[in-house]
Amino acid sequence: MSSTTKTPRHQEEKRELPDGWRWVKLGEVIQDAQAGFACGERDAEGIVQLRMNNLDTRGNLIWDDVLRVPREGNNIEPFLLVPGDVLFNNTNSTELVGKSALFAGYAEPIVYSNHFTRLRTISDALLPDVLASWLNHQWQQGVFAAICNRWIGQSALKADKLLNLEIPLPPLPEQRRIAGVLRERMAAVEKARAAAQARLAAVKDLPAAFLRQVFPQPGQPLPDGWRWVKLGEVCDGLGQYGTSTKSNSDQRGVPALGMYHIHGGRIRWENVSYVDLQDEELPKYLLLKGDLLFNRTNSAELVGKTAVYDTDRAAVFASYLIRFRFIDGTADSRFVSAFISSREGRRFVEENMARAIGQVNISASTMRKMPVPLPPLPEQQRIAGALREQMAAVEKARAAAEAELNTINALPAALLRRAFNGEI
Repeated sequence: MSSTTKTPRHQEEKRELPDGWRWVKLGEVIQDAQAGFACGERDAEGIVQLRMNNLDTRGNLIWDDVLRVPREGNNIEPFLLVPGDVLFNNTNSTELVGKSALFAGYAEPIVYSNHFTRLRTISDALLPDVLASWLNHQWQQGVFAAICNRWIGQSALKADKLLNLEIPLPPLPEQRRIAGVLRERMAAVEKARAAAQARLAAVKDLPAAFLRQVFPQPGQPLPDGWRWVKLGEVCDGLGQYGTSTKSNSDQRGVPALGMYHIHGGRIRWENVSYVDLQDEELPKYLLLKGDLLFNRTNSAELVGKTAVYDTDRAAVFASYLIRFRFIDGTADSRFVSAFISSREGRRFVEENMARAIGQVNISASTMRKMPVPLPPLPEQQRIAGALREQMAAVEKARAAAEAELNTINALPAALLRRAFNGEI
C-alpha cells in the first residue's frame, strides 16, 4: 500500500545507509493498514477487544485487564488479529500516540478498537518484528508527537501520514539477524529491569520495616518505662492551623510552606510562595525549630504526611497544614513524626479521616486524640536518631536503585537507535 501525500517534515533524517540498505516509504512495504472498530457494548462471553491500556510503552501487549464485546451484531472478521500483525496506537494523548506492539498470537480470537491501526507487512520485504521495533524507535524519538493532529485531551495520527514516513530497509537476511539480536538483548533488558524493580521495591519497604521494629504492634505490651498518652497531652496548645493569607508573586514577606513542601519526612524548599502578614499575625504562624508539621488535607494517601521543622530560617505555614509544638521535656518531634508514619499511626489517621468528593481531611482536634506510645525523652531521642540514620541510608539506597532502573530503561532506545543505524 502506498501513499501520494506530501512527506512529513518531522521524521527520521535521511543519512547514508549500510551497504544493501535502502530508504523506502513505509506504505511501499505494507500490504494492509486496517483501523479497528468502536464498540460501547460489553459482553462477558464475547470476544476480547484490545484497547489503549492493553499496550504498554515497551512494546508489550497487556492481557490482565481486557474487555469483551459482543460477537453478534459486529462484523468482526476484518478485525481479527493473526500472528505477525503489528498494532499501531493511532489515537491517544499526544505523548502516547505511536506506541506499537507485535501480536504473537493468543489462546482465543482477538480483535482491536478504533484506537489502533493494524499493519500487515509484505512478507518478502519487511519483517513484522522489524516494523514493530522501528515504530517504537520513532515513537521514542518523538516523531509521531510532532506530526499527529491534536485536539483538547486527545491526538491522532492518520494512516496516510504514517505510511508516508520513510524507513531504512535492510535486506531480508539482515532483518532476520537484527530481529534476533533485538529479541535476545531486549529479553536481557527486561530481565534486568525486573530485577532492578524488585530491588527498588525492597528498598521502599525498608522504612515500614524499621518502624515496625521500633513501635509496639497490636496486642504487644509496652516496653518498660513506656506509656500511652494522647497526642494533645504533650502539645503546647491545641494544634495550630496555618495561615489562609493569599501568597504574592513578588516575594514580599516570609516563605509559606504548604502540603507539597513535605516530602519523605522532610521539607523541600523548591517553589515556595511568600505571604505578607500583618505584624500582629506573624508570631501566630511563625515556625520554630522542632515544630511538627502535619498535612491535614489532600488525597487519602497524602493526608498524614509529616515533617519536622529543623532550621532557624523564618517561615510560616499554610492552612493545609497543622503545626504541633510539644511541651518541653515530654516528646521528641522526630519520634512522634515517626510514629504517625508507622502502621499504627497510619491506621488512626485513615480511620478518622473525614471524606469528601476527591479529597479527605482530618482535624487538629481529632489528631489530639491519637494514642502515642512514649518512652522517656532520652530514649525517644535515641530512637529518633537511629531512625534518622536508617532513613538516610534508605534514601541513598533508593537513589541508587532508581538510577540503576533509569539506566536500564534507557537501554531499549539506545539498542533501537544502533539497530537502525546498522551498528549491531
